[in-house]
Amino acid sequence: MAKAGWDVTVLEKQSHPGGRARQLLAEGFVFDMGPSWYWMPDVFERFFGQFGKKVSDYYILYRLDPSYRVYWPEGMTDIPADYEAMRNLFEMMEPGSGTHLDQFLKEAAYKYDVGINKLVHKPGQSLLEFLEMDVIKGLFKLDIFSNMKSHIGKHFKNPRLRELLEFPVLFLGALPQNTPALYSLMNYGDIKLGTWYPRGGMHKIVEAMYSLALELGVRFSFSTDVVEIDVQKNLAKKVIALNEQSHVLEFPAEVVISGADYHFTESKLLPPEYRSYSNKYWENRTMAPSSLLYYIGLNKKLKNVLHHSLFFDTDFGLHGKEIYTEVQWPTAPLFYVSTASVTDETAAPPGCENLFFLIPVASGLEGDTEELRNLYFEQIVERFEKRIGQSIRENIIYKSSYSVSNFKADYNSFKGNAYGLANTLLQTAVLKPSCRSKKVKNLFFTGQLTVPGPGVPPSLISGEVVAKEAQKKY
Repeated sequence: MAKAGWDVTVLEKQSHPGGRARQLLAEGFVFDMGPSWYWMPDVFERFFGQFGKKVSDYYILYRLDPSYRVYWPEGMTDIPADYEAMRNLFEMMEPGSGTHLDQFLKEAAYKYDVGINKLVHKPGQSLLEFLEMDVIKGLFKLDIFSNMKSHIGKHFKNPRLRELLEFPVLFLGALPQNTPALYSLMNYGDIKLGTWYPRGGMHKIVEAMYSLALELGVRFSFSTDVVEIDVQKNLAKKVIALNEQSHVLEFPAEVVISGADYHFTESKLLPPEYRSYSNKYWENRTMAPSSLLYYIGLNKKLKNVLHHSLFFDTDFGLHGKEIYTEVQWPTAPLFYVSTASVTDETAAPPGCENLFFLIPVASGLEGDTEELRNLYFEQIVERFEKRIGQSIRENIIYKSSYSVSNFKADYNSFKGNAYGLANTLLQTAVLKPSCRSKKVKNLFFTGQLTVPGPGVPPSLISGEVVAKEAQKKY
């Protein structure tokens, strides 16, 4: 918006930029509090390229090799960055699957090209947006009406290969059987485009965007808690907020773009008559998961660990069911560990290790207590120590946790979700909450509860999509 000549003020509840991509600095440790995977590097290049900049103007990227490690009940598998090595791994696990992988990724490359370069840039205001000839021609090749589970099952029989290819859709916040097979484009992003890391952590992206915004004349009002959007005759006239001292601040506006959780903006900031969606509508949405997170500092280095590790050493299907269908705290959860200090010495003091544990949990859970968090921590640390063959309990010198109640308090997150709205078939494109209010003419929405969906690259794209919509209207 600033690039297009608008006078832009960002109102931010926290005392710093970043939102869910915040940074935690504690006792010499540097933790990324939210996103920790850097996929789809072309999306970031595109973003900065629109301002005549390059990613390298702001931060240094490393491609991780191996990309990540997966722990199974029977052992572990390192996922190589090199495609031929990956193909050989598939062949070893299931003879003949190398050829299937070639075909699977050929289809995924087409979906990535059309999906990331065309479909995700649609504002989702009308089905007519999708009447482009190459989209229509490729409709069946995009696999919109089949699901990821059956699509992967057509190509691969080995259960471990299936789980490996199903895992990226967990970032989209839905079970593989409920996610359109279009999203095998995520597998292309994983296997072909690679897993990267910005030196200094994911917060470097935030710092880059903040620096760029200041350069373009954007003003930031931090520690500013928005409490109301004043609407008169179907127009948002001003935004009312409280500062740290609870003083009332008023910001006159010609256009309002909300990057807060959509449900919060609608149900808490707007008068009832100006809400586009009812409480019943929101209660019927399928939310992406929340997370139970731990930030751990060790006073020693670990041997033979990778930057990213996935612990799939329990029942994959059971954990998914407990997130999406039964909506309960998990029995024996899968979990993820990031050890950023393996790649980046700035993430921890000398001789120390930085660990970030993440357990996906259902949104809307009650009973998020310290006692429960400690119970799960003991459970996953025991499995972690067993798998890596090293103890860590007695070496913990820093520990903090974050979960459902924190997401609600810090981000006004609906049901404490971490990833927004699940990308199911019935919550895709025009079936998502609209990026433009149906009742307030100059109110727009961006972020992971509207188009194109959850994740860091889609959220970057969302900002571009909504800015174009606002500029088109005004």
